[in-house]
Amino acid sequence: MSFDECYIKSVMRTIPDWPEPGVMFRDITPLFKDPKALRMIADSFIQRYIDTEVTHIASIDARGFLFGSIMAYQLNIPLVLVRKKGKLPGKTIHREYALEYGTAAVEMQVDAVSKGDKVLIFDDLIATGGTILAASTIIKELGAEVYEAAALIDLPDLKGSELIQQAGIPVYTLLAYEGL
Repeated sequence: MSFDECYIKSVMRTIPDWPEPGVMFRDITPLFKDPKALRMIADSFIQRYIDTEVTHIASIDARGFLFGSIMAYQLNIPLVLVRKKGKLPGKTIHREYALEYGTAAVEMQVDAVSKGDKVLIFDDLIATGGTILAASTIIKELGAEVYEAAALIDLPDLKGSELIQQAGIPVYTLLAYEGL
């Protein structure tokens, strides 16, 4: 583990049994109170994508917006929003995805991306992969290409990264936490 990874993990906190018993919640909010950690994270992602063909960042509601906006600004590329259904004005396209109990849906505005765009999907955390897979479906339906899915944290035991990769989308994360 690199110094950056160790430092970032030391700033984050784990909250046991939240939002329900048995869950170890990985809380990223302390990162936003630590400028050093925030810069380490932003710089790591910016360095990864600065010399790529990425034309847009599709950032997922809501914590993905926080890092995604920093990256889009520094890379000088558009930030497009992937939001919970019913939160975006204008004409949108949505896709449902499975949750542990039921379904949810995300949406994008129909003019967010178009043919020829190479889109990086960014979220704070990959758990089951449903949100990123739903976003990738929308992006492809709008004619764009998914360049990669990226997140600060991967929870590999939930197999979301595996599912995303099986769908033909490369995955990159800075940190991984084993166990739930």
